[in-house]
Amino acid sequence: MNALEIKNVTKKYKGFTLDNINLTLPGGCIMGLIGENGAGKSTLIKAILGMIKYDGRISVLGSQGEEGLLKAKQNIGVVLDQSYFPDGINVKQVSSIMKSTYENWDEKAFFSYINKFALPLDRAFKDYSRGMRMKLSMAVALSHEAKLLILDEPTGGLDPIVRDEIVDILYDYTRAEDHSVLMSSHILSDLEKLCDYIAFIHEGKLIFVDEKDALTERYGLVNCSEEEYEFIKDAAVGVRRNGYSVQALVERSKVRGFETENATLEEIIVFMVKGAGER
Repeated sequence: MNALEIKNVTKKYKGFTLDNINLTLPGGCIMGLIGENGAGKSTLIKAILGMIKYDGRISVLGSQGEEGLLKAKQNIGVVLDQSYFPDGINVKQVSSIMKSTYENWDEKAFFSYINKFALPLDRAFKDYSRGMRMKLSMAVALSHEAKLLILDEPTGGLDPIVRDEIVDILYDYTRAEDHSVLMSSHILSDLEKLCDYIAFIHEGKLIFVDEKDALTERYGLVNCSEEEYEFIKDAAVGVRRNGYSVQALVERSKVRGFETENATLEEIIVFMVKGAGER
């Protein structure tokens, strides 16, 4: 079963449109949702969670519509870019609330994550830093046997060591065939380590959704002169110029006679957005 099926989803605001998004997240996979600030990532996540009205169709864990989503929510773990716990409660009280919210709440697993993330048990939520708030949200999302995690910038505000721990935790989580993750992040190195699929949204439009390994195999970097660039121009997706030299992101299959270097996910995105106009 697919964890997510998004068909022709559109949401119009004044001055911005999330425009006809189509993507599928297979069960047991991790999809990275990337794009610049304001591209529409959070809008799409809100649509998936039923937080906004939209045109189109979304199926979550095989359920559709408001009634289906309400049923599926027991099996969805959510971390948004802002945590919404009441200011005055502490970790112990969070566990008590979640026990009444989720049928499969696992208190032992929750406090194991609290210990791993070194969160204080008695400090009020209002006194938590942004990083601590994100850790608490992650602990909740991972502690009720969710089959789908929807994460909006879960590693934002965290130091590299904790970010790496969370990446490892998510990797372990998806070893179960029925566990899936949709994760938006500006930290592309985290997604590069973790994701099976990448979906790129730019100015409200889905530019591509593809397997991560297929992307890095399809595109490569060529360093050449302006004269040499004319021979590969039709294969170029984006280009950077530095004096008389050129660095181009190309489709490898369309280039002959030039050496191509591997491109990182970040380089692919930057060339597509910033370098496309220089071709």
